[in-house]
Amino acid sequence: MGTFTHFNEQGRAKMVDISEKEETMRTARAVSRVIVSKEVYEKIARSEVKKGDVLAVAQVAGIMAAKRTADLIPMCHPLSLTGVDISFTWQMKEANYELQIEAFVKTKGSTGVEMEALTAASVCALTIYDMCKAIDKGIVIGPTYVVEKTGGKSGTFKR
Repeated sequence: MGTFTHFNEQGRAKMVDISEKEETMRTARAVSRVIVSKEVYEKIARSEVKKGDVLAVAQVAGIMAAKRTADLIPMCHPLSLTGVDISFTWQMKEANYELQIEAFVKTKGSTGVEMEALTAASVCALTIYDMCKAIDKGIVIGPTYVVEKTGGKSGTFKR
């Protein structure tokens, strides 16, 4: 098990020790998509969804999720985030509307924030589904992926 960093000598899960890693400014940007019908799009755009302002609630849910990533993903380190920003962009695709969710997360620390950005984008998408499922259960979520990350020993990654 020597080459797997999340396993101990007995082959059991462990959290990687990052105490010797250098603190650097670290950022990550992740996206997810939610594909909805015209009816769902129009209800969101006109603030006619019975559960409230869908994008405002999703944005807060994404920020909260980024801060709670270590509670959700077993091997993630709890991080002190210095910034989380969520943005939304609508596009029409064939007969449906596609909402791109972009989550940007920043910290100064010893480990990256890719998981926090992915969690933020994912929970935004799940919140949108939850708030709109009474209108249409056919909402599609994904794909969700890291667009870029900076900082740390591995440097910058751009998709």
